[in-house]
Amino acid sequence: MQRRRLLAVLLVGAAGLGGLAGCRTSPNVAAYVGDEQVTVAELDDAVAERLADPGIAAYAADDEVGFTRQVLSLRVGEEVYAAVARRYDVEVSDADVRARLAELLGDNDPAEVYAQVAQQQGANAEDVFENVRQQLVRERVAEAEGDADLSDAGLQARYDESAGELDQTVLGIITVPDQATADAVLAQLTADPASYPAVAAQHPGDNTLPEVQSFAAADLPEVLAEPIAATAAGQGFTRSVPQAGGVVVGFVSAVTAPTFDDVRDQLAEQAAGEAQQAGLARVAAVRDDLDLDVNPRYGVLEDEQVVAGDGGVVRLLDEAGSAGAPDAAPGPAAD
Repeated sequence: MQRRRLLAVLLVGAAGLGGLAGCRTSPNVAAYVGDEQVTVAELDDAVAERLADPGIAAYAADDEVGFTRQVLSLRVGEEVYAAVARRYDVEVSDADVRARLAELLGDNDPAEVYAQVAQQQGANAEDVFENVRQQLVRERVAEAEGDADLSDAGLQARYDESAGELDQTVLGIITVPDQATADAVLAQLTADPASYPAVAAQHPGDNTLPEVQSFAAADLPEVLAEPIAATAAGQGFTRSVPQAGGVVVGFVSAVTAPTFDDVRDQLAEQAAGEAQQAGLARVAAVRDDLDLDVNPRYGVLEDEQVVAGDGGVVRLLDEAGSAGAPDAAPGPAAD
């Protein structure tokens, strides 16, 4: 797995949280999630723990207030997902998370990956661990509710339903100026398929493939899809395609149908993606039933992140719980 893709999978965020309305405003509570609380002390400890990492400290240096909101978003997300797991009676063990992390990390050096996550996202290993747990919760909720099937039997059924769509067509395309030349080229290729590179070299251009290439059904040129589908392996066709600059000679060298084992990982990735989307909808349903409040000293939750409220001004709470004077950053709570 490429490093960029790995980091995208491990991207830390508070997915599916929605908006928080400020109602309950104890100065000692940073956020309420249903009957649960994220206390100011817990938030302060979580921020301090992360800032002890030099990479995260560098990430947060230019906007410590924003970083505090980021950590609060993550903590609220943990509570939301705990409620989701309870609602749908699913469990994700630490061993399950470690196994998925091992899959995601592959041959990458964990220390290097976590260092990059710290520098680029301001997240530590604990945040990554929780994010992967939430991914698994979404998948298992989707499966428990019949929205997805990630079992081998389910993947086999997906394979059977995709017959033809998974075929790989080994195809050559040569564009020539007129029909007479196209007929001659096709005759050459049909008589000697191995001559394709030499024949293609005689007609170079943007719409000529120098070598035959393998295409999935979804990647075949749309304008040629019909004749390609009607052409047997070892045969070809010609078609006038003015926008390509003349007449296209298509030569189907081979058509291969991948086995289930060949495409199992691809099918599993598709099924997991659908499960994630279905799981997000279930998370949203639980979220909508929760009474979610954020302490206005930290802001409000918009687009799944805690952001500054009241036009970007953070307001501290006084001892009576009312909004006090504006301040540049969340400071210690009033006693």
